[in-house]
Amino acid sequence: MAENLKKTSKEESVMTPDLFKKTFFRSFPLQACFCYERMQNVGFAYQMIPALKKLYPNKDEASEALKRHLAIFNTTPAIVTFITGAAIALEEKFKKAKEAGEECDEDSINAVKTALMGPLAGIGDSFFWGTFRIIGAGIGATMAANGSILGALLFLLIYNIPHLLIRYQGLKIGYKSGVNFLSSMSEGGIIAKLTDAAKILGLIVVGSMCASMVKLSTPLVFHIAGAEVVVQTIFDSIITGFLPLGLTLVTYNLLRKGMKTTTILWGMILIGILGSVFGIL
Repeated sequence: MAENLKKTSKEESVMTPDLFKKTFFRSFPLQACFCYERMQNVGFAYQMIPALKKLYPNKDEASEALKRHLAIFNTTPAIVTFITGAAIALEEKFKKAKEAGEECDEDSINAVKTALMGPLAGIGDSFFWGTFRIIGAGIGATMAANGSILGALLFLLIYNIPHLLIRYQGLKIGYKSGVNFLSSMSEGGIIAKLTDAAKILGLIVVGSMCASMVKLSTPLVFHIAGAEVVVQTIFDSIITGFLPLGLTLVTYNLLRKGMKTTTILWGMILIGILGSVFGIL
C-alpha cells in the first residue's frame, strides 16, 4: 500500500484548474493559526479542504480525512505547496485503493508528510530566509538609505518573485511527481548541493553588506617625534573596513552568547556617544 500511495494516478485527476487555484491561494495563510503544540497543522488542513471535499462527498468521510491533516506540521511557508500537492495525490490514491477493497494504512499519508517537511524546510530556509531575503534587504536598504523609494519595492520584488514562482510550480510538481521527484533529488545529492550553494551565496551577501553598510572609523591622530600618525590609516593598511568588520564580529559573538539585541543596540548607542565626546569615534 505504501508503494501504491507514492504513485499518482493520471486518470480522473482531482486537481482541476479551479481546485488548483483554490489550493494555491489557501497556501498563503499557512501560519495564520500557528501554535507551539502542532505548529502549522491548521493552516495545512485549510489548504486540503477543497480537495478533500471533492474526493469525499460524504461529510463524515471528509471530516475523518481532514482530521488526518491536523497532525503536527511545520516547514518553510514558501515551499509548502510541494507537500500539499503530494498529500492531495496520496489522498486520491488512498481513496481509490479503499474503493478497490485494498488494505489501507491511513498513517502512511502523514508519514510521507513528515518525511518531506524536514528536508524541504532546510532548502526553504536556506534560500528564502538566508538568501533572497538578505539580498533583497541589502539592495533595498542601500537604495532606501540614498533616499530612493525603489528600495522598498526592490526588496519586495527580489523576495517575492522567486517565492511566488516556486509556490505555484511546487503545487504542480508535488501533485504530479510527489515523493518520487523529491526522492530523486535527494538521492542525486541535488538538495544538499542547492542548500550549500544558498548558504555560500547568503554569506557572500552578508559580507558585502557589512563592508558597505556598517560605518565605523576613528579620528585619532598621534604626534610622535614630529611625525603625525593617523590611526585610521593604520587600520586601513591592515584590511579595508577593519573597524566595521570588528564591530560586526563582536556583535555576532554577543548574539551567539544569548545577549538581547536591545541590550547590544543600547550599548552601541552609549559607546558611540562616549566615543564622540572623547574624540575616539
